[in-house]
Amino acid sequence: MTKVYLAGPDVFLPDAADWLGRKKAICAGFHLTGVAPLDDLPDPPAAWAALPEWRQLALRNEAHIRGCAAVIANLTPFRGPSADVGTVYEVGYARGLGLKVFGYATVAAPFLARTLASIGGGRRDPDGSWWDPDGLLVEQFGLFDNLMIEAAVTDSGGTMVHEDQDRWHDLSVFERCIEAAAATLLQPPLSG
Repeated sequence: MTKVYLAGPDVFLPDAADWLGRKKAICAGFHLTGVAPLDDLPDPPAAWAALPEWRQLALRNEAHIRGCAAVIANLTPFRGPSADVGTVYEVGYARGLGLKVFGYATVAAPFLARTLASIGGGRRDPDGSWWDPDGLLVEQFGLFDNLMIEAAVTDSGGTMVHEDQDRWHDLSVFERCIEAAAATLLQPPLSG
């Protein structure tokens, strides 16, 4: 089966292993193998044992991504208006490797609205541009998140799915993302 890496802040949930197991079961239902950041890496290099835990985790997750055909990224805003920074790194890493990236979020509000809410509003110029309290321009392309995240998903041939649901306890948006990923990743090769 085709492997997909399950990126996201889900690893911080109190029931992370169970939650990721449920996600893997959904993947299997669509003939995909979900690979979670918490999964052991078969045969890690012996030299890694001497490294601090955080380095081992980073190297393991990069190795998992390299072993997959795509990344399925939970881009639900995490501790701010944007996606988890570790997840965003993994999206960029996958994009740099030429992998497909699929994103989903259980929040539907656009990035501009979430950013303005997080900074307590801003100043709007007559031309419609928004500025934060520090006098910096606020990104406003009408996208779900930062333009580089959105471009990584779109330009890789992936799909972005977002809808307001129970932020950390809903799997329906994830399932729709997996369905889209399976439809893309498991297409029979074109003959001719």
